[in-house]
Amino acid sequence: MEATVIGAGLAGSEAALQLAKRGIKVNLYEMRPKKTTGAHVSENCAEFVCSNSLGSFDITNASGLLKKEMELLGGELIKIAYECRVPAGNALAIDREGFSQKVTQKIEENPNITLIREEISEIPNSPAIMASGPLTSSELAKNIKNFTKSEHLYFFDAIAPIVEAESINFDIAFWQNRYNKGDAEYINCPMNKEQYEKFYKILTNAPRIELKEFEKNAKFFESCLPVEVLASRGVDTLRFGPMKPIGLVDPRTNEENYAVVQLRQDNSAKTLFNLVGFQTNLKWGSQKELIHSIPGLEEASIVRYGVMHRNTFINSPKVLNPTMQTRERNDLFFAGQLTGTEGYTESIASGLLAGINMARYLMGEELLELPTTTMLGALTHYITDSAHEKFQPINSNWGIVDSIELPKKERKNKKLKAELLSNRSLEAISTFCS
Repeated sequence: MEATVIGAGLAGSEAALQLAKRGIKVNLYEMRPKKTTGAHVSENCAEFVCSNSLGSFDITNASGLLKKEMELLGGELIKIAYECRVPAGNALAIDREGFSQKVTQKIEENPNITLIREEISEIPNSPAIMASGPLTSSELAKNIKNFTKSEHLYFFDAIAPIVEAESINFDIAFWQNRYNKGDAEYINCPMNKEQYEKFYKILTNAPRIELKEFEKNAKFFESCLPVEVLASRGVDTLRFGPMKPIGLVDPRTNEENYAVVQLRQDNSAKTLFNLVGFQTNLKWGSQKELIHSIPGLEEASIVRYGVMHRNTFINSPKVLNPTMQTRERNDLFFAGQLTGTEGYTESIASGLLAGINMARYLMGEELLELPTTTMLGALTHYITDSAHEKFQPINSNWGIVDSIELPKKERKNKKLKAELLSNRSLEAISTFCS
């Protein structure tokens, strides 16, 4: 038995490993390094592009629950992610280079996987999983568009800058987690009102990289908005968003600042840190001026500037079943951000399910359709719900999971509700697996 997987990103790599461990021979196609995307920086499989964080691992958090579900379902990449973990409070942040190297090695050493470095411009006519990602090449995108018989939707994803830790001025910056939870793992650059207003003026007047004509009507995904787009919504928007000072008190002064820029560890060596929530499409010269206006980053060495790229995804409610199988072809599955699942964790999870179900299809077994009491089940049912008229990408969240009734006096207790939903989900997954 044999299957083809298109794209060796997070979803494609997970799908290939799921197929391989079930004895399926896999031809895994990846166009890099022969053809680049403009966002990737290496030829390794499963490269993290925007951030190095998979979000919270707390199971009372929607993203954390999804990670736990993947573990119970036998996810391969989630195990590697924990092996490559770097400190980030309650978030699962990874050494992105180490992670992609480990995934690549595991794929290259697997006797059931053949990694082929070639661009594919058409959907294969044989059993295949399409996981070419949000940066699908134009030729393949046209072919997918023809298959789905509908226009592609798209949004724009912006990447945050990264700076060298040794270039940060710790006479000004300080280490702390919000509300002092756990070890101090974030670098915080405090601002007073005058400094913030100067920063805001630079940001809102900075020139942006000009979009191409077909990109002018860009649709931004709310959880990954460029910092300049957020700023355009009002002078205090950032102070109630990525630059909120709440819960961050400088231990040297015992004062809460007017605004704070946080930096998160980006590699195991703790030499690189990314600016949290600072995805941007500003011109590089403007980015440099803006970053150097932040107290503590006046002399920061910038190793990567922010960039913005188009993310392509299909109209999954009209194309897919909750099993990730297409309605038109039983031997064709889609996975990853191409399906409208937004986020690293979600991308891996969809690849996991697509890989399992492709194997089951090839072996003549019934496909798995997870219950909507689970996070992954709720996510796959949401993106494949034919009732959607204006489908947009979505992260894992409690709003898509089957609700649970609480006593009237407890209905506003979000923590209790999250705990009950998590416990119910894990019971459902355990029962499902058995």
